[in-house]
Amino acid sequence: MREQYTEGRTRDEWLQKILTDARQKLPDLPATLEEAWKLGVYKVRNPGKPFVAYKAFRDDPVANPLATPSGRIEIFSKRLWDIGHKWELPAGERIAALPEYDEATEGQGDPLRKKYPLQLVTHHYKQRTHSTYGNVPWLKEAAPQTVWVNPLDAADRGLAHGDMVRVFNDRGATVLPVKVTPRIMPGIISIPQGAWYTPGAGGTDFGGSANVLTSLRPSPLAKGNPQHTTLVEMTRHSGGSHANAS
Repeated sequence: MREQYTEGRTRDEWLQKILTDARQKLPDLPATLEEAWKLGVYKVRNPGKPFVAYKAFRDDPVANPLATPSGRIEIFSKRLWDIGHKWELPAGERIAALPEYDEATEGQGDPLRKKYPLQLVTHHYKQRTHSTYGNVPWLKEAAPQTVWVNPLDAADRGLAHGDMVRVFNDRGATVLPVKVTPRIMPGIISIPQGAWYTPGAGGTDFGGSANVLTSLRPSPLAKGNPQHTTLVEMTRHSGGSHANAS
């Protein structure tokens, strides 16, 4: 399917076609790839006036009300106030009528940090789109699943870059290599989301799936997925592979 897919064009020929097509709307763009590479960054000045948010409302708030109960910008929300006093919420949760800070469950101030001192977050990964392409061998080789950890946290646990580690809490455990990098804050670790669950004989995951660690507890108002803060601990893994480890 190569010729059909590429339409007979090389990489540079495709780039030139894209550039040529773009010049139909932006005629000041360079005409050739060579000129584009030499230019580096194409800059254009906005010919119009700066964008003004809610301009119609600001000019005439009576004629152009907002989609709020009062038609105006609301700092205090009577709707949220009513919900916060009517809904039955789990202990420790609240819905405020003002923009207020609420300590997150399994956040920095959670007493559970004494047992699980690391705050796990997840991030999107170049190796796949969510879980799609997560089973492609050469993509896994090019961008292996790793847990990011700051050098200070790694040193506290006697870990070196590339060591196999076990990340765990009361909900589960996953085993994967560690990536030691200053690009993440101390006290925080990150596992790329979307990895395929690969359980061993005892239930421990060997695919680097963050889902074995996260909570099913929904957010108070939207009942969404608030799993981007999960308390865990991390230790060196001394067991075997997923085929024989528990």
